[in-house]
Amino acid sequence: MSYELIVMTARIFGALLIGAVIGLERSFHGRPAGFRTHALVCVASSLLMLVTVYQNEWMTQLTIDAIRTDPTRMAQGIMTGIGFLGAGVIFKEGLTVRGLTTAASIWMTASIGILVGIGFWFPALIGTAATLTVLSVFRWIENSLPSEFYAHHHLRFKREAVMSEDELRKVIGSHGFSIANLHSRLIDDGKSFEYRMVIRSRNRDSAQALAQHLLQLPQVIEFRISPTGD
Repeated sequence: MSYELIVMTARIFGALLIGAVIGLERSFHGRPAGFRTHALVCVASSLLMLVTVYQNEWMTQLTIDAIRTDPTRMAQGIMTGIGFLGAGVIFKEGLTVRGLTTAASIWMTASIGILVGIGFWFPALIGTAATLTVLSVFRWIENSLPSEFYAHHHLRFKREAVMSEDELRKVIGSHGFSIANLHSRLIDDGKSFEYRMVIRSRNRDSAQALAQHLLQLPQVIEFRISPTGD
């Protein structure tokens, strides 16, 4: 096997390993695009860059003399295409948008694959370490930092047993929440009444306490507390 074939093989398997390692973190946290997706993205990016880097191996001498190619155009094409794949893992659940971090990790994996494909091992390895740090260590830092907890809250009552808005604010306020964007409506052909709102608190555990309290109220026929975030 020639030296160049060994180099190409090393870059392809290096991209496979790096993509798989990043994807493992996503799979561990139950994300839709994980181990296999990230491995394929990294390998595909590496392969496409190898096409450009080793164009002398597959282009005829006449073509080489006639055409001057720019390797950065291939990189631009790869990153544009990855945008469509990233959009596929972003989804909206009610008013909550999820999958942004996974989409960003796919985009990052593609860029690392490009670096591996052209043989820039040092920045590729540094980029891999930075990506894993952001996905794992930064998660712990983010959870440790003081922040406000936001959630979409729905409450449903029978029409003849609706809790007043003032009473509702007192119940939610007693559990450390403040209310924003409060809406109300009649549903089920006028048989039920529903409140919809965004609630926020400094303590994430307040949501569990609020849920336990609502379970004890007989007039509440249905409720939902949906935390926002990725």
